[in-house]
Amino acid sequence: MAEEAGGSGFNIHPMEQFEVHSLFGGHSVHWFTPTNATLWMALTVVAASALMLVGSRGRALVPTRAQSMAEATYGFVHKMITDVAGKEGAKYFPYVMTLFLFILFSNLLALIPGSFAATSHIAVTAILALAVFITVTVIGFVKHGAHFLNLFWVSSAPTVALRIVLAVIEVISYFVRPLSHSVRLAGNMMAGHAVLKVFAGFAGALGAAAFIPILAITAMYGLELMVAVIQAYVFAILTCVYLNDALHPGH
Repeated sequence: MAEEAGGSGFNIHPMEQFEVHSLFGGHSVHWFTPTNATLWMALTVVAASALMLVGSRGRALVPTRAQSMAEATYGFVHKMITDVAGKEGAKYFPYVMTLFLFILFSNLLALIPGSFAATSHIAVTAILALAVFITVTVIGFVKHGAHFLNLFWVSSAPTVALRIVLAVIEVISYFVRPLSHSVRLAGNMMAGHAVLKVFAGFAGALGAAAFIPILAITAMYGLELMVAVIQAYVFAILTCVYLNDALHPGH
């Protein structure tokens, strides 16, 4: 079947774009090997840093485009933190801002043809989600000690038996957070890029009728651009929600 598909021109491998390989050849990849994932994550850091450094360098009364973008991003994330986690959460603004910018620029750079979508890999998103999970848990215990466990005890429930059942559910949902936090981002990025690759394969195989998948690619590209921004926002606002639980654990 694979040979028939290749012979008919439909030789589409949408998952190849997610393969991690060495930048300097070789088939083995170790933890210290520079890879395409390493390159694009480094470019993500450079791009995010450039926006904030260039945008905040001039501080002109009439802002440049870069300054406007930097100020808008700063204000957006700061307002999100204070709205969700309160004024106490503002001290953790640098961490949330870093997460938001890294995911946003990683998602946007992944839309460049021939690039690599680092946030489509669960290994990347799981590290980000685990870092959030560990951070908010440590903050909760440091600030409240054993009283942080009130997060799992629903005192408003009418009976003790119901409170125990709800406590078990709360504990399970708490420890599932890193999984849902990471899978949501990786799954959305992988699905969108795979669909784009499939449409691109059809465009290359249909010849004169390629305008149909090209229209689909154009629409999907616009959708993926929106998804890239939304997924960065979702990851950041969920981080703020978890941070709020750590700062105010009582039900």
